[in-house]
Amino acid sequence: MYVCNCSNTYFFLSWVHGFSNKNFGFINNQTVCYSCGNYILFLDIKTKKTTALQCQTGQVGAFAVNPNYGVLAFSDRKLNPVIYIYSFPELNKLTELKGHIQLDYTLLAFSFLGPYLASYSSFPDFVLSVWNWQENILLCSESQPGVAATSMSFNPMNWQQLCFVTESSVTIWHIERNHDEHCLIQNPVKLPDVQGSLNHHKDLFFPYPCVEDPYHGPVMPVSAIAGLVGDEAETFVPRSDIKPSLRPTAHCWTATSDIYLGCQEGYILAIDTMKCSASIIQRKPLSEQVRKVSDMLDYIRREVQKKKGGKPKALQRTVVFTMAICNEGLYTAGIEGILYMYRIRDLQYEMEICADISEPISTLIFSPDYTILLIITDQGTIYSYEPAHSGEAVKLPNAFSSYLLAADFLTPGDKYCVSVTISGEVKVWLLENGTCLSVLNLDIEATAMACCPSSNSVAVGTKGGQIYFIDITKVEAPRVVHRIFLSRFPVLSLHYDQSGQFLIIRAVEGYIFILDARPSKLFQVLGYVGIDKYANDQGMLNASAIKKEQYDLEYPLSSAVKLKDNTVYGYCSCAPFICKYNLSKQSILEDPPVFISEKVIPTNQFGSGFICLSPNSRWLASAAEDGVLFIYDTSTMELLVQNYCHSYEGGGIRSVVFSPDGKFILVSGESDSALVCLKWKKIKEMEVKEADLHWQSLLTILNKSILDENAVLRCMAGWQTESESTSESVPEEKSEKSPLEPSSAAVTEDGNLGNLHSDSTSEMTWLCQKIEKVIKEESERFANQKKEIQMGIKKLHKTIQKMMHENEQVPDIEKLGQQEFNLDMEEQEKAQAEAEREVARIREKIEMEILANCYLQDVIKHECWDSMCVKGRAVKCFRIACEVKNYPLKKRDEEELRTLEKVLHLRKLEAANLKVQKKVLETKSEAVLFEEEENTGEVMAGDTASCCLDGSLSSQYGADTSILYHQLDLHSREQKVNQIVLLKDIIYKVKTAFNKEFDIVAQQKEQEIARIKERNIRIREILGQLDLQVEVWEPGLTCDEKPDQVFTVQDSEIKAEKYLTPQEREKAEMLTRLEMERHLASLDSERQRALNDMMGGVLEVTQEDILKIDIPPPYFISKPEDEWNDQEKKIFRKYEEKVKELNEEKEKYRKVLKNEWEELEASIQETTQNFDKNVCKLFEKKVNLEKVIYQEELKIVNLIYSLMLDEELDSRKAGLCHFLVKKQKEKVKIARTVETTRKKIDFYTEQYDNAVAEDKNLEYGFRKNFADVPANLLDELSELYKCHPRTVMTEISLDTATYSRSSSMSAEDYKDELTRLMKAMDELDNPEHMPNGLDPSIWESFCLARRNKLKSEQLVKWMALILAEIEVFLQRRIDDNEKMSSKIEKIFQELTWLQEEKIKFQLNLTFQFLLKQGQVEFESTEIPDYADAIFIKKSVIEELNCNIMDQVEKKIASMVECKEFSKGIFQLEWEHKKMRMQIEDLNQKARDIATLPITKDRQLFLTMLDYDSHIAHRIAVMEQTLCVMDKLHKKNMKKHQKRIKELEKCISLKEQANYELSLELKEMLVSVSERRHIYHAADMQHIFERNAKRRYQEILKQKHLRGLIEEQEKHLGILQAEAERLRSKTFPIL
Repeated sequence: MYVCNCSNTYFFLSWVHGFSNKNFGFINNQTVCYSCGNYILFLDIKTKKTTALQCQTGQVGAFAVNPNYGVLAFSDRKLNPVIYIYSFPELNKLTELKGHIQLDYTLLAFSFLGPYLASYSSFPDFVLSVWNWQENILLCSESQPGVAATSMSFNPMNWQQLCFVTESSVTIWHIERNHDEHCLIQNPVKLPDVQGSLNHHKDLFFPYPCVEDPYHGPVMPVSAIAGLVGDEAETFVPRSDIKPSLRPTAHCWTATSDIYLGCQEGYILAIDTMKCSASIIQRKPLSEQVRKVSDMLDYIRREVQKKKGGKPKALQRTVVFTMAICNEGLYTAGIEGILYMYRIRDLQYEMEICADISEPISTLIFSPDYTILLIITDQGTIYSYEPAHSGEAVKLPNAFSSYLLAADFLTPGDKYCVSVTISGEVKVWLLENGTCLSVLNLDIEATAMACCPSSNSVAVGTKGGQIYFIDITKVEAPRVVHRIFLSRFPVLSLHYDQSGQFLIIRAVEGYIFILDARPSKLFQVLGYVGIDKYANDQGMLNASAIKKEQYDLEYPLSSAVKLKDNTVYGYCSCAPFICKYNLSKQSILEDPPVFISEKVIPTNQFGSGFICLSPNSRWLASAAEDGVLFIYDTSTMELLVQNYCHSYEGGGIRSVVFSPDGKFILVSGESDSALVCLKWKKIKEMEVKEADLHWQSLLTILNKSILDENAVLRCMAGWQTESESTSESVPEEKSEKSPLEPSSAAVTEDGNLGNLHSDSTSEMTWLCQKIEKVIKEESERFANQKKEIQMGIKKLHKTIQKMMHENEQVPDIEKLGQQEFNLDMEEQEKAQAEAEREVARIREKIEMEILANCYLQDVIKHECWDSMCVKGRAVKCFRIACEVKNYPLKKRDEEELRTLEKVLHLRKLEAANLKVQKKVLETKSEAVLFEEEENTGEVMAGDTASCCLDGSLSSQYGADTSILYHQLDLHSREQKVNQIVLLKDIIYKVKTAFNKEFDIVAQQKEQEIARIKERNIRIREILGQLDLQVEVWEPGLTCDEKPDQVFTVQDSEIKAEKYLTPQEREKAEMLTRLEMERHLASLDSERQRALNDMMGGVLEVTQEDILKIDIPPPYFISKPEDEWNDQEKKIFRKYEEKVKELNEEKEKYRKVLKNEWEELEASIQETTQNFDKNVCKLFEKKVNLEKVIYQEELKIVNLIYSLMLDEELDSRKAGLCHFLVKKQKEKVKIARTVETTRKKIDFYTEQYDNAVAEDKNLEYGFRKNFADVPANLLDELSELYKCHPRTVMTEISLDTATYSRSSSMSAEDYKDELTRLMKAMDELDNPEHMPNGLDPSIWESFCLARRNKLKSEQLVKWMALILAEIEVFLQRRIDDNEKMSSKIEKIFQELTWLQEEKIKFQLNLTFQFLLKQGQVEFESTEIPDYADAIFIKKSVIEELNCNIMDQVEKKIASMVECKEFSKGIFQLEWEHKKMRMQIEDLNQKARDIATLPITKDRQLFLTMLDYDSHIAHRIAVMEQTLCVMDKLHKKNMKKHQKRIKELEKCISLKEQANYELSLELKEMLVSVSERRHIYHAADMQHIFERNAKRRYQEILKQKHLRGLIEEQEKHLGILQAEAERLRSKTFPIL
């Protein structure tokens, strides 16, 4: 039966099918329900029948069921959503829950023990609410801003506990009742981290009690250090302390009100809801058999992964996505698709595998009677598993496996319809009731589907370009009979013509394929049409085969349909309206104008849409993204009907199909996976006849074709992969690719590539076959030409091989590159282009890197060089390794200078104020003033004598320290800030003064270098004249001394060869040529030649040229000496004299040059040494200045630390104040609740007293009201008056310490219980229980009085329960108030401590002393306590030390003298003792020899040859014995330790049992106290006394009767004996 709560009078919902992978639930033991789009479907597991409930306002949002009450709840998805409560199986709406939620509900949960429903909303509210759905009352709610929940459930044993789970946390909410008021109490659960530790949960806002470091001051929490004040301070956690907790995925409640929690990391936690603590459940050690099974499963999974091509890996920790619990254990499942069962005991579990689904499992649900476990996968598949039978999981066939793609009517269209999902699952449905007749899984990604009108075949298009043809002549057994692989383009749509002759297929890129749709033609491909082109090559159709008409429209259309009268309706894609066009032949022009629509019909739809025409062209359906189906009359375009089939949230409507007879409409959703079948409910009779007539006429035309084609279809064999006809592969050099075919993988509409079917990559498409056929024909036609070309190519190949061989023989410089022999110019150009692109890419990359480095250089240069008013540089010594650097300084900005000026002005004002105060003090008495002046003079003298109290030596280096505050006057924050500014100014001035001296020294070095260079010029001249090869030392400035050199790149630094452009290379060659010509011209000068020949190249001979002068030898020097004549000998003697004189002159000149060289070297040495001394002095001064700067910076650091600590104290105080305000508000709220509760207790106490008094009056007035009844009847009526029915009112015990159970019953429960009691009283009021002789009228009055009495007693009990419940609630609020008071008191204490610490910190200043080295020395690293230290002058200490040293030396001399004298005495005594001992030893030896006993050991020693080996053997034996004893001892110890562990385990079990008994004892004591309270409140003492008296009378009466019975038994025995005597006397024979 299918139910549609639809107000539409034209349609009724025939049936709905769909799937969902969430929001499942059992409504009773055999019916499961789930949401699907706008509907909630109810599936009977046994009968497999489905019932639907439609949500009238759109898509179903959150969803929950309550099998105990037989109700379900769901919310809609609209603004201000509503929660609807329906009953099952009536599907009547019980109530609507309307809250103040703005957008959507995400979770709903029913309570099992009462009419309570919990809801949670999404952004922006995030409100947790608890409802009484029967009374439509919101009990309580709590907001949690920004918290997104994943699951929520009530405790099945206690509706006042609610588990709330998010992606990273778990919270237990307790619902506390105060009679008619409710409140939510939050109790977060601390989850372990990924290592299973709970230590990462620390309170960082109150980390430790108030502590103080003796040197650094009070220790502040991290929030105060971070400067946080508001709510962030309470929740702030440093990044280093953040440890991710376990992420919960699923949970379930246990029978003991605990929770099992599954985590994404694979752990299972056990949560104690009372303590709100979590513990990890560990796995028990596996037995040998289970371990072998686990290893086998691991091996099987690895092998499966290898077959799938994945990387094999071992079994990992199971990730739990869902869980369900029953008596057998805990069932879990996850992405592995395996159903596990955990048997948990004492935080340990044993795991076993129950079923393998092989699909990711998302939900596990038990039926209310726990006989069926429902398993739902991510794809929406539903499996049924029975834990009691431990069999395989059974798949329910009525659910879709994935999202629905399309649906169509199977010919003739009045009985069956077919649907297909995206995963390729084809189903056949019965139109009448929606029964699923058969299923066929194609295991492909489907994209389109259509049913053939001329046969019972169905065509399914895939993403890989295949078309599957399915035979459904037998609806119970559909089969694939054929498949065509058209192309690798995805199929977009399939369409049959009305006669079923042709199948039109639309693919990606605008290509349309046309097939013969008849099975008798084996679904032959007729051809395809490209974009704006027709051809007969390669399977294209001719232009004459298709008639084409083109119209330019005024609006873009997303869908269009054409009627028989050339009327076209189109759905506009840019606006929500339908355009009507009337096509005519006159409008078909070569250059047609814009075609104007005749009529525009506006619609109320939004989003992109489409239109669909009915087979009889009578109705036009319009669908869009809003999910509403509109039906128009095509003749008038009036709106006939609209139906809210789907919703905008579900993507709207995907497809609409009319049945051929016009009775049914199939509507499928875009993403809600709902298939809706609508049936006309109210339609004109004429329209019905017209639709039926059109259908009959169409059947008349198609009947013969249907019969023939179905017969052929039945005879077709089932399609197999091997039977697919494929062509042989074409050789690589001959194959060509179609311009329409992608290279390898299938192309999706969004451009993705992927292999969609395992066979598609190895098969050849229809287009490829056509191309191959054309290539084969061309090969046969031009076979002779190919042979000739091949012969020419072989000859050319041989020629090239010969040329390459010759190229190898030539020298390397003449060799050609390998690419030069490449005759494929295109390939060569392609390679060159590729190389050029690669070069361009690398050049661009290098340019970008250079640009980035240039930018980085500019930034660094701006920050570290340009912004410096004083550039950093160094001065180095000439001869020694000493270097001094200046202080780089940035220019002070205007703001800093203004601040400094302001502080200086303030200090001047303070100094002037101090002078005025001193003048005022001059009015004092002279005596007092004289004493003060003396003291002041001493202090000033001390200040001038030493700078120790200033804390630095900056005053000795040109700094004015008089403007500084005294270190003991820095109390306020402003003073400390001003002191920092002044100290920075002093440091800046000290550095500036040093930089001036540094500049003088640096300038001096430059001058010295210039002088050295001048002297080196003369030294080089001397060395040149002396013809000596000596290296001349010439200093220079390094990069450290002249840092601006770094920005200039010298040519010598560039190691790579400089790249020159052709223009630059040509210019360089021209300059070289001109220089060579100029040099040659200078050598060819006549004047220069004459000067060289006549005067040696100089016009005048100077002293410097004397070393170059040589006397030419006589011309006859080449002759032998005996051939010389006298004249020649005379000339030779003169020549020798001149040579001797010239050599003497040269030697004198050499000595002069050497002396000059040595003087120059000594001068350079002296000047450099003097400069090095100046640099060393500057270095010493730099060291002292560094010390001074560090002293001032230490002051600044101490001041900054004090300011930071002051800010931390202020931040901590502000954070505590903010926290205090929050707690005070909570305390005020609790106090108001306490006050209100006390007033309520007073009110209900009065009500209770009145009820008790009324009950007593009823009891006392009973005999008065029945005074006229006889006494015996009155006693019987009194007994009956006290009788109660067997069904008694449920008494609920109270537990003030825990939330383990409900504290009382509500008014509704009281009324229900009272109604049941009154029904039970009907049996007691039956006249058969009336005493004999009682008047019926009196009996009726008695029954009425007894009912009133029972009502009064129950009212007293109920009022007592209410009063006890309110008292418990009050006690809890009082406890909360006390806890809050203690927290507030703690905050006040810390605030007081902070105030004291701040005052103490402001007064206890850090004072910096300047002490000489060695005056304070201590070994410990801890700073000692100087609380009782005093300062003493160094001279006093040194004088005292000198006196002490003199005395020490005298004492040492006397001690040495005494030591030497004592040493002689000790030596004599030692010799004496030595002699006495020798005498004793000799005497003892004599006695021993005389009395020496011969023992067995000594005999062995004397007789045994190898006594040592014997002793070693005995020692070894004893060691072995010792080892054995040691092992025995360890074994005994292990036994004792094992026994101790067993005893400890027994002790822990006993303690646990004692703890449980103590809890039960507490509950029993509370129950006893409650009953005692009820007893005292009811005041039943006098009734008990009367009953006791009556019972005493009965006991006495029974005692009297027992006495009579004993006497009668004795008398009867006597009579029996007498009778026996008489009988024997009378009948002696017997």
